[in-house]
Amino acid sequence: MKRFKWVPVLLILMLVLSGCNGFTKGGSGAEEVEAEGDKVTLDFWTFWGSEIRRPIIEQIIEDFNNSQDEIEVKHTFIPWGDIWTKELAAIAAGDPPDVVINDINATALRGKNQQAENLSKYLEEDDISGDFYEELWNATLYEGDSYGIPFNTDTRVLFYNKDAFEEAGLDPEQPPKTWDELREYADKLDVKNGDKYERIGFYPLFGVGTDVWMMNADNVNFIDENSEVQVNTPAKLQTLEWLKSWHDKYGENNINSWKAQMESQQANPFFSGDLAMLVQQPTFYTQIRDYAPDLNFGVALLPEKEPGNGHTSWGGGFVAEIPYGAENPDASWEFIKYLTGKEAQEYWAVKNFDNVANVEASESAASSDEFDDNGKMVYELAVEAMPQTMLTPVPLAAPDFTTLVNPEFDNVYLGKKTPEQAMKDAQAAVEKLIEQNAN
Repeated sequence: MKRFKWVPVLLILMLVLSGCNGFTKGGSGAEEVEAEGDKVTLDFWTFWGSEIRRPIIEQIIEDFNNSQDEIEVKHTFIPWGDIWTKELAAIAAGDPPDVVINDINATALRGKNQQAENLSKYLEEDDISGDFYEELWNATLYEGDSYGIPFNTDTRVLFYNKDAFEEAGLDPEQPPKTWDELREYADKLDVKNGDKYERIGFYPLFGVGTDVWMMNADNVNFIDENSEVQVNTPAKLQTLEWLKSWHDKYGENNINSWKAQMESQQANPFFSGDLAMLVQQPTFYTQIRDYAPDLNFGVALLPEKEPGNGHTSWGGGFVAEIPYGAENPDASWEFIKYLTGKEAQEYWAVKNFDNVANVEASESAASSDEFDDNGKMVYELAVEAMPQTMLTPVPLAAPDFTTLVNPEFDNVYLGKKTPEQAMKDAQAAVEKLIEQNAN
């Protein structure tokens, strides 16, 4: 029942005498339902307020509302920087929303902290776990139970300039498949004038970070599900040495100059041909479509460290959750099933050009007639990359371990430490953190 801090005694007596028990609450800010036959109102929080995404999610909500006559979903937009702090405050106050879109990589942590409802009782009766990519589903589990249903996701792929390939004598239909080929291609694609580059073939830390390449190398997260620290593995050390060689090749000044240009969507050096290859999310295609429609480009899986190692990529995503203490969890579950079902997922995928968690919807969207040829090319490649895409769930034993690891990577690029020393120090620091957290 709704928590009233101040309720007139007379009103309470009237309710008791009249036998009125029809008040229910649809979450924070939802209207009260004054009769048992009325619809349950749900308050659905998202951060999708842009002129593109807001109409799409609200169309999905409208379709759900029209599909049945028992539940009415209301959309509440809360900006990215505020939504989750406000959600936690609402949970603590006992007045949470009914459904919220949340970060997939921290789903297990919220389950542990009792900030999201355990969905096991619903899944026992209606097991939809097989509808989603396995890596995404596993990220929602805490002690074997799911605390959120995957909604959308992403991956990382290689975009490359076909005209630049031809100019450098490379086959535009044969992108690099390994790290050695990546370096070979980049050297041929570079155009240097004195100490400055007019075109950079490729720099691995444009678009993704050190961690992505380390997972590409050994397919292992920094902390596994048993809280074992795997920071200083041989493959990760080799990766850091490899990345440092790229940094030394181009130099800090050139790297910073190109990085500054990339901060502007319209002036991205990949659009002008000044950067020949770039790792990005598949949704990067929409920027090419809008700002460089004549660009002759291709896409490929993330190159593997060596043949047979795997084209492992990295991704994140979001889940639909029922916040802990939500008033109408049964109704919330019904809406979440619709939200993550094939119809709604495919609509979101096509209208947003966004990767979705539902496998059937994702594969169907890849052949959508609403995509042009380039759109289909990119989306099909993204679907191909998904089974090889790793997530990085927040390790329960050390949620903030990256604050210890990332500075060590920076020390290497700045020349303050050797890769060997940095990886050794990072491993020791994370092990110490886990030990401290256990006490």
